[in-house]
Amino acid sequence: TNLIGQFGVGFYSAFLVADKVTVTSKCNDDPVQHVWESSADASFTVVPDPRGNTLGRGSRVTLHLKEDAHDYLSEDKLKEASKKYSQFIQFPIYVKVKKEVDAEAEEDDDDDDDKEDEEEKDDVETKDDDDEEKEEKEEKKPTKKTVYEWEQVNTQKAIWLRAKEDVTEEEYTEFYKSISKDYLDPLAYTHFNAEGEIEFKSILYLPKKAPFDMMDNYWSKKSEVKLFVRRVLVAEKFDELLPRYLNFVRGVVDSDDLPLNVSREQLQQNKIMKVISKKLVRKVLELMKKLAKEEESGDDEDEEKEDEEEKEEEKKEEKKDKADDEGTWSKFWKEFNKNLKMGCYEDDSNRSKLSKLLRFATTKSEGKEISLDKYLDRMQESQESIYYMSGDSMDVMMKAPALQIFKKKDIEVLMLSDHLDEPCLQKLADYEGKKFVSIQKADVKLDETEEEKKRFSKIKDMYKPLTDWWKDSLTDLTEKGAMKDAGVKVEKVEISKRL
Repeated sequence: TNLIGQFGVGFYSAFLVADKVTVTSKCNDDPVQHVWESSADASFTVVPDPRGNTLGRGSRVTLHLKEDAHDYLSEDKLKEASKKYSQFIQFPIYVKVKKEVDAEAEEDDDDDDDKEDEEEKDDVETKDDDDEEKEEKEEKKPTKKTVYEWEQVNTQKAIWLRAKEDVTEEEYTEFYKSISKDYLDPLAYTHFNAEGEIEFKSILYLPKKAPFDMMDNYWSKKSEVKLFVRRVLVAEKFDELLPRYLNFVRGVVDSDDLPLNVSREQLQQNKIMKVISKKLVRKVLELMKKLAKEEESGDDEDEEKEDEEEKEEEKKEEKKDKADDEGTWSKFWKEFNKNLKMGCYEDDSNRSKLSKLLRFATTKSEGKEISLDKYLDRMQESQESIYYMSGDSMDVMMKAPALQIFKKKDIEVLMLSDHLDEPCLQKLADYEGKKFVSIQKADVKLDETEEEKKRFSKIKDMYKPLTDWWKDSLTDLTEKGAMKDAGVKVEKVEISKRL
């Protein structure tokens, strides 16, 4: 009854495929059956049904299809439309299907019963009789006959309406595969009910593998979360549910607070949608944070165990196997790290949350990628900045002259080999009060001891004649020589502290 009056737009959309619509209806309290009919010409008729009471009670809608809409007479087309939009409706939806069955199937069943009775009566049968019966069966060719049956198409249950405790892992996995068409199990999921000013139910999944064209279609791809209103599919792909960088998330959202009979454009402007979107993003980021935290705590335990004495051979092998396995977060980061970096660049409101999820290789991480929190834990007490350098590959960066002084001072440096890394850090600007500083910039300042300051002062004095000569030579070149028209001016030449 809560859906009555909500389907006005849906009913009149029948005229998109039909020239004429006939509704036959019989009220339980009225002895007369009526027929409503219209051809979408701004008029309709309602008359008593001349056939009398054929329904008993209820209604029947008959669409007289247009010539270009005859594909809706196809059994497959009807099944597809019913499953797509009404898969999770509570009441059953049936489609009349054509099937071929063996014409003799029922007769064979009767014969089997007769044979059983005969066997009870006759205790002894010869082997020859059995062989003859088998030969007769082989000679009989089964004939087919066509029958029509009502087949329920909305057999999938709306598991998001049930309590989390009542849903099994197998059901979550099966549901994910049915909505995503993915052959792999999901990597992780979250099932929740949002309460407060807006109420809705949702299940969101993180896939194991990223689509091969994910970044190619990044700007045009829409969110894969399906939007339902009271279990009716309203939008299969919807721009406003999740931001672009989370367009790999799969799942469903079902709200009773959204109107059914509005256009997609009106729905996008709906304030309720903005509230739902905000809560969905928060839930997805919380799920990611949980996965990252679990793996980090596991890594810390492994590091502590490495300091312990060696144990039995079997235990060592088990530990090795465990270490070889990638953690859940590592698998996720490997597939979707570019999305999170794009999110860090685009999403101002959630940038601080996303920064906790970022992972980078460093000069001390031995090829592994670590979090910024782990970098801070390993920082020197006097260190005021987070240092980084960018390059095409780890090998190229490790040979860079600018890195020498940081190795000498035992300062850890983030190694950014992905083209999205540096823009991401530049947007962040700082992390936990520590600014990001590129070691490839000329104005990098490192903490110095008094002894280092004195030593550098001596070197500066020692090389002063050379730096003065260089400045004079370059000044002559830019003011009087070949570069006088270039507009270049040399202010100073000084000794570098970073080599």
